[in-house]
Amino acid sequence: MVGCTAADAAATSPFAAAVLDDRGIVLRWSKAAADLLDRAAEEVCGRSFAALLADDGARERFTGFLAEGQQRLLHRTGPPVEVNLRVLRLEPSGEVLLLLVPTHADDEDRVEEERRLRAHRDRDLLHEAAVRIGGSLDAARTAQDLADVLVPALGDLASVELADGVLDGDEPPETHGGGDLRLRRTAVASATGTWPTHLVQPGQRIPPMVSTGELRDVQHGRAAVFDPAKVRALFEDPSQHLPEHMHTAMWAPLFARGLVLGTVAVWRTEQREPYDEGDADLLTEIVSRAALGVDNARRYTRERRSVLALQQRLLPEPTTDAPAAETAGLYLPTGSGAGIGADWYDVIPLPSFRVALVVGDVAGHGLYATATMGRLRTAVRTLADLELDPTELLTHLDDLVQQFSSRADPVSPFVATCLYAVYNPVARRCALASAGHPPPFLITPGGVAEAVDISPGPPLGVGGLPFETVVVDVEPGSVLALYTDGLVEHRAGDADGGTHWLKERLSSSYAPDRPLEETGRAVLGGLGDEPPRDDVALLLARARAVPEDHTASWDFPADPTIVSTARRVVAEQLVAWGLEDLVFNTELIVSELVTNAVRYAGGPVGLRLIRETSLVCEVTDPSNTQPRLRRARWSDEGGRGLFLVAQLTSRWGSRHGRHGKTIWAEQSLVPEELGLVEFDLADLL
Repeated sequence: MVGCTAADAAATSPFAAAVLDDRGIVLRWSKAAADLLDRAAEEVCGRSFAALLADDGARERFTGFLAEGQQRLLHRTGPPVEVNLRVLRLEPSGEVLLLLVPTHADDEDRVEEERRLRAHRDRDLLHEAAVRIGGSLDAARTAQDLADVLVPALGDLASVELADGVLDGDEPPETHGGGDLRLRRTAVASATGTWPTHLVQPGQRIPPMVSTGELRDVQHGRAAVFDPAKVRALFEDPSQHLPEHMHTAMWAPLFARGLVLGTVAVWRTEQREPYDEGDADLLTEIVSRAALGVDNARRYTRERRSVLALQQRLLPEPTTDAPAAETAGLYLPTGSGAGIGADWYDVIPLPSFRVALVVGDVAGHGLYATATMGRLRTAVRTLADLELDPTELLTHLDDLVQQFSSRADPVSPFVATCLYAVYNPVARRCALASAGHPPPFLITPGGVAEAVDISPGPPLGVGGLPFETVVVDVEPGSVLALYTDGLVEHRAGDADGGTHWLKERLSSSYAPDRPLEETGRAVLGGLGDEPPRDDVALLLARARAVPEDHTASWDFPADPTIVSTARRVVAEQLVAWGLEDLVFNTELIVSELVTNAVRYAGGPVGLRLIRETSLVCEVTDPSNTQPRLRRARWSDEGGRGLFLVAQLTSRWGSRHGRHGKTIWAEQSLVPEELGLVEFDLADLL
């Protein structure tokens, strides 16, 4: 930059520039400026630069710049070439440096600036999408998060449509054309906060679409840009899919693991810039990440549904009604991410009108824990059929769990607890044993709840330590409450405080005439609206009693002559009960069982009849020998007694006690089932 001579200008700056005084008079003029505007330095220097501008408006803006001291002025001059002016006041001289930039060079700068801003916007939007999308294992929630991210950052309206079955965890059907896309609008977002009423609403099915090239691109994983004409070509009634003032739209597929889970649509109505391929690429990247979130939610929903179905099939009926007790069981799944755990309860009817009450807890959640729970429940039912006392049953169960543990993952050891109780409505007593499980509560008919004083043994699988059976008297009308630890540890793990809370809750929720299921719901209602952190199982059993006049018992010495006496007293008792139709069958049953006891076990021999929904005949002897049903050969003189008993009864069996065994036989009291059972004489021979 030199003075106003051609020679000086040629020797200085290569930039098209000028230096002006504070009045706008040109002091210096570069050779590049002379070449750009075709005006020599001698022609320009000493004159006002405003005189070079094309019109009066431009001169006024330039004069205002000089007066206000602006840092930048963009203006296009007239011919011979259009330039933009960039100005800067120099301190402390007050002179003005003026740069003359060709219009195309400034356009390049502007394009570069726009590219930089767009890259920054895209990066921010991708980051926001990564943070907001995929944090939920609910497909609908994930779809809504996606729509909220897209508006208003990428459009004025956005919708997410999911294929049928995705919300239920199923795989969507394969697509072979536009009509195969069976979609339902799941989530919407609007920059105004209101979704247009004439468009397809959330929850409604998207009408069949006509197969086009753009639609096939969407089906095969590629985003596409649509103008109003292309949208009209997709639908028979395009009015449901064209927002007012819409000028461009984009559709992109929710494509994950080879499945088209749905589509995403974004419209621009107020934003002026139309969509381009760069926008389509950005939408494709955002949607591809969201598709994995939707698919993860779908797969979780499928597993959770399978586990829940498995668990529901493993649990018994919610309510039962038997001579020993009426029961109600309630199960509340955890609110954690896993969703399903392995708490369980069971009600097992036992011979002689007794009932076994079971509640257990397998540590962990998910399909593995639920399957393990199923194995334990099956084992308990099998052992209960052997009519073992609680201590023996838990000992066998502990051995079985140790076998499970030896094959389990060492990083995730097998841990389980169990409480097993047997209630006898004749004796009105309950025998209980615990393997690391919280003690049950006993609610008296007056509504007072107290924890049963029981010494819990170690959790199942520990081995080497004994279990202890506790026997408690149970007044008819009392309620036994068995539960898992999730019910008392819901308050920050405070088990003692939770136990006190449960005691108060049971007492306040109980009423003698209140259905047990309603009582259970009232107890669980105290947990609040939020799902518990651990599974909760609650089993309530209201005890009943067999009336004393419904039982009759006798003791006999080990003498063959007592068989006829036993038949006589049984016949008299049945007549007194009005069961004359059962006299003949029962005499045969008693004769065979008492004869076997006298012949093979010795005395004393106990005989008892119990009448409730059926008639049970029990014969007790001091032997521990297990009776076996066998088929006698034609030449054998004996061996047909138990076969005869099996033919005359609906079921029979035996159980062992501390001082011998008891053989029981059960006959139905249903009128059409009374009388001798027919069988072929050849079966006896």
